[in-house]
Amino acid sequence: MWSSLNEWLWQERFWLPPNNSWAVLEDRDGLVYAHPQDMLMALPLALALVAVRFTFERFIGLPLSRWLGVRNQTRRPVKPNATLEKHFLMEGQRPTEPQMSLLATQCGLTLQQTQHWFRRRRNQDRPCLTKKFCEASWRFAFYLCSFIGGISVLYHESWLWTPVMCWDSYPQQPLKPALYHWYLLELSFYVSLLITLPFDTKRKDFKEQVAHHFVTITLIVFSYSTNLLRIGSLVLLLHDSSDYLLEACKLFNYTHWRRVCDALFIIFSLVFFYTRLVLFPTQILYTTYYESIANSGPFFGYYFFNVLLMTLQLLHVFWSCLILRMIYSFLKKGQMEKDVRSDVEESDSSDGEAAPEYPQPKNRAAHRPGAAPTDGPRSRAARRMANGHTPAT
Repeated sequence: MWSSLNEWLWQERFWLPPNNSWAVLEDRDGLVYAHPQDMLMALPLALALVAVRFTFERFIGLPLSRWLGVRNQTRRPVKPNATLEKHFLMEGQRPTEPQMSLLATQCGLTLQQTQHWFRRRRNQDRPCLTKKFCEASWRFAFYLCSFIGGISVLYHESWLWTPVMCWDSYPQQPLKPALYHWYLLELSFYVSLLITLPFDTKRKDFKEQVAHHFVTITLIVFSYSTNLLRIGSLVLLLHDSSDYLLEACKLFNYTHWRRVCDALFIIFSLVFFYTRLVLFPTQILYTTYYESIANSGPFFGYYFFNVLLMTLQLLHVFWSCLILRMIYSFLKKGQMEKDVRSDVEESDSSDGEAAPEYPQPKNRAAHRPGAAPTDGPRSRAARRMANGHTPAT
């Protein structure tokens, strides 16, 4: 049964242009072609990248964060409460107002105390700033190395400068070792991102990130299996060109180097808009939709590949809208006050820090005429800013 399914799945009419067969992609006369089974090497390599990542974060990212002065916010421990903890884990982290009142009555607490408990409990599950820094430093290192490697692999190739050359003699295009190794490394990296997804910082665009990883992995595997490496390599290089700038923005934001962060944010925005909203549709989508079938008719693989690319483009538009919101905030306030994707990331103060349950002694400055109150909303916001956190919009 498995052999029958495998034979049906890999029918030539599905994946290759008309009048072509898998036989033309067999290695011969010293020429090597891409074969689907080559991609199986990505699985052990992905596990190796996970090990390299944790080693990098432990021995490079963490010491670097301390050296640059990244500090975690001090969080108040939540008081143990079995009833509230059960609701938090089983029913949800954000009870409605009627649920909050009922829980307060059951626990013998005031409504305000119950609200404070849930705020502090949510804060306990949020990632600390050093964890975010270590994750961003690993992705920055990989994306930068991958981009430089991609440039070195493709710089002398004709299809980098003239995308229509991606279809020259297709599908009979021999595989070059450098392109194979770069392709395999990119696939392994995205597989490793899926493996570590449960342990990484959860973001508000979590579903879009998962969709992006799955689409990217499918594109890489499909393009390699059908020998679409030329156009696939352009898609990978185009994405890497802005990804490392995004991670660099995060790093400088976590270290509070505001001017560097602001400058990088502007550069990142320009590169992102140009590559994702200009080059991608006018060069990549255009050549795959029109020029790829200039010498042959459409087939299933043609439609499948274009659907995947269009899905990527929709994600580009989604993230572009988020960046535009950041640009608006940047122009309005004159600086980047948050992570470059802060409005799609959880932050320690997204729900507000819990106010003290008992009165705290006030210092003398609070009693001087004209002195600002030390426990008001503005002073609490200032303390959060000083600790590297900003109130969510």
